[in-house]
Amino acid sequence: MKRACTLKENYEFRRVYQRGSSAVSGAMVVYCRKNKLGRNRLGITASTKIGGAVTRNRARRRLREVYRLHRDKLQTGWDIILVARGRTAACSWKELNDAFLRACRKLNILEGGR
Repeated sequence: MKRACTLKENYEFRRVYQRGSSAVSGAMVVYCRKNKLGRNRLGITASTKIGGAVTRNRARRRLREVYRLHRDKLQTGWDIILVARGRTAACSWKELNDAFLRACRKLNILEGGR
């Protein structure tokens, strides 16, 4: 994923957390906020509560892949943050995909409400 398509700065994350919408599932939390860039930007976080570095990196990789698989189904012009939870690294791909799509439906960021 290109650097231009990611959220990196702390103020960008804080803006989405404070002024955006959120949807919670057992495997992840999704925050989103409209931006004026005409493209989506992704941020991924994994707290040390999840486990050691290996577990956190696995959770981040899985969330990045779920986003990559479904990014063509998302509306453009959104800042999206995926927050890993304890089950992110261990749950099945089907559960992870379903949780992401369910959260996106709740936030109304899917194209055509798919």
